[in-house]
Amino acid sequence: MKIIFSFLIFSALFQAQKTETIDLSKSIRDRSNSIKTFTVIDQRPSKEIGSVMYHKDQVNITFENSADKDIQDWFYKENKERGKDDFVVLLENIEITEDKKEKSSIAKLELRASTFIKKEDGYHFVYRKDTVATVSSRVTPYLAQSLSKKVTLILADLIKTSYQKKPWEYGLSESELKDYAAILKDKLDILKTDSLKDGIYRSYYSFFTHNPEPGFVIQTNKKGVVTTAVNGESKISVMNCYAFVYNGIPYKVIPVGYVEIFRDEMGLFIEVKKEELFPENSSGVLIMGGGVAGLVGSIVGTIAISAIDANAAKKRRAIAGTEVSLDPLTGHYILPEGFEKK
Repeated sequence: MKIIFSFLIFSALFQAQKTETIDLSKSIRDRSNSIKTFTVIDQRPSKEIGSVMYHKDQVNITFENSADKDIQDWFYKENKERGKDDFVVLLENIEITEDKKEKSSIAKLELRASTFIKKEDGYHFVYRKDTVATVSSRVTPYLAQSLSKKVTLILADLIKTSYQKKPWEYGLSESELKDYAAILKDKLDILKTDSLKDGIYRSYYSFFTHNPEPGFVIQTNKKGVVTTAVNGESKISVMNCYAFVYNGIPYKVIPVGYVEIFRDEMGLFIEVKKEELFPENSSGVLIMGGGVAGLVGSIVGTIAISAIDANAAKKRRAIAGTEVSLDPLTGHYILPEGFEKK
């Protein structure tokens, strides 16, 4: 009788434990056939990902075998031709948690991973993803399935975006990989120099390494607004750049113009409002070639001349902005909680 009772308890527990396997089937084809070897280094503190509930069942989200084997097999299955680069994915964190409410729950995925090209002098940073995604059971009851798909989509985007980017010039030893972010940040000239070079910076990498586009001189229009950079007959709009420095002051190009970049002990940041980073194209807002007209004009229309025209700057400062940091390893915005686009 005891044996039968114990078997029934075990069966009930087994049925309550379900598994959602991460399906790595989205294409990560390397169309340039540049990669010779593909390696995954899993340095996550915990190899467990997490679980969520589906009705009364706990559903564990897992890789089929292990993260490193599955991701490597994913690449090799789709990419038969070989190039010359040794590509490395560094997994730093994949964690799923669930916040249970009275009638619903919100599941959260935190994923951080980076890519490198391994050369003779070490590992050269390429790109990284450090993101948080949430799913509500009010939207979908299949939280585990939705989160599993998000893991695949984020990893696929990381890998495919990395194909198109040039590796950094700084080589790291394998022992330095665990601290790569701090080490690379310490090497960036823009975070240390007191005198900035005037000019345009077409990519975040050129800006943070303090290498403006050679030979280009910034021009302003009749109102003193920076518009273009010229090198002989070549002309580049500042709206096609990541940032620029004018009269020693750095500016970040944003959808509606540009804003001054500030620096503190934590790094670089801008002071900006949500509607300036995420302008909506609606009947009340007209976005034209980087400029803004219509209802938004009273809020952000003066942003492009905020640091050059004193009156415009005064008007803009009357509307409170929020500090948004710039990620030195990707150039992306690090949005404070509650700031993101609705």
